Amino acid sequence: MKVTRREFVGALAGGAASFAATRNVTAMQITQPVVGPPMQQDAYRPVKLEARAGAGPSMTAEQRDDLEHDIKCQCGCVLDIYTCRTTDFTCGVSPAMHTDVMGLVAGGFGAQEILNAFQAVYGEQVLMAPLRQGFNWVGYLMPFAALITGGVTIAALIRRWGARGKLHASAPIPALDATPAEMEALQAAIRDDR
Repeated sequence: MKVTRREFVGALAGGAASFAATRNVTAMQITQPVVGPPMQQDAYRPVKLEARAGAGPSMTAEQRDDLEHDIKCQCGCVLDIYTCRTTDFTCGVSPAMHTDVMGLVAGGFGAQEILNAFQAVYGEQVLMAPLRQGFNWVGYLMPFAALITGGVTIAALIRRWGARGKLHASAPIPALDATPAEMEALQAAIRDDR
């Protein structure tokens, strides 16, 4: 289930209001919650390419919005530019980046070309997911390697514990070297304990 930033902040504010009401705090004493690091409104850098001659829009508005989910807003938040511009109306960076995306779409550029243009200006950190190349593969493959290693380790432990249980179950019971008189005394002690 996806939760938008607006819904999250609304729930946070609702929770703060409920908490304040239970503590008999007036609404005037509630301060605005801090959500993440301060915005860096000067982080915007233009991403422009010369429009292709006679080119029309390369994608629909829905496809453009999907593309914006792959580009991270550079204001200091952790949101993509679509989510940031539609939920945080104090951010000036995401609307400017959105304008650049619209200009590139109108210029006839495809999704990968637009991502490459943003990466050329901002670097790889502008992408919501790292590129699948070089050392980044460690981040993609490590969770699977950890799961496989954990599964093999658990299977080996279960096998070892099962073998140990069988070994103890099949071990012979040591013979008692007791005389008949000692056995009779032991049985009498057991009867008396009951």
